[in-house]
Amino acid sequence: MKNIIELKNAAKYYEMGEETIKALDGVNISIEEGDFIAIMGPSGSGKSTGMNLIGSLDLSTKGDIYLGGQDIKDLSESDLAQIRGKKVGFIFQQFNLIPNLTAKENIMLPMLFQEISEEERRERAEELLKLVDLKDRMDHYPNQLSGGQQQKVAIARALSNNPEVILADEPTGNLDTKTGENVMKFLDNLNKKGKTIIIVTHDPELARKHAKIIYKLKDGKVECIERKIKNKWKKQPMKSCK
Repeated sequence: MKNIIELKNAAKYYEMGEETIKALDGVNISIEEGDFIAIMGPSGSGKSTGMNLIGSLDLSTKGDIYLGGQDIKDLSESDLAQIRGKKVGFIFQQFNLIPNLTAKENIMLPMLFQEISEEERRERAEELLKLVDLKDRMDHYPNQLSGGQQQKVAIARALSNNPEVILADEPTGNLDTKTGENVMKFLDNLNKKGKTIIIVTHDPELARKHAKIIYKLKDGKVECIERKIKNKWKKQPMKSCK
């Protein structure tokens, strides 16, 4: 299997007056085709910063980030946006749907930046809405949809450019238990069909139920890596792994 995304000694520092905040500090993460990865950790552990670096939404202060085998710091901003748009689909905790666009129009939008024709954008958006059981809601605006329906639109939008990787930030965080379970089942099915899934979560039960590999962050570092082998979790030898 080839690596789709790789962080090598990646760090992200912020200057706050005279103080340097090390949000992420020398992290190594490798994501291969077909992986189901969970990035875990308490508040302030570096999960959100890690998500931004994994998704190539931000550049590292130190270290290297590879997307599809390319070092992203060698790419222009426009080239990076193109590659990221094709490789990675994002599902945000707050859905981030555009309120004055319909469900179908929200799904069509990412395809516009990939220069896909309007007819194909429309057809693909309708197919994706059918896939997430929202074909009868395609002309509804976000405020006319329930939280679960908005999350389904967000998933369909993430799939619009047929990316290799789906990166989801707390995908069940704003949903009731039953709707959250349905969303995770949908992500499980995408993984079985070959999509690489990365979820950022604080929920160990959710991570252990769905992921194959768990990266546990603490204070901006990878504290522990666990892998599911034959339905049993094995801790990768690390001094901090307890």
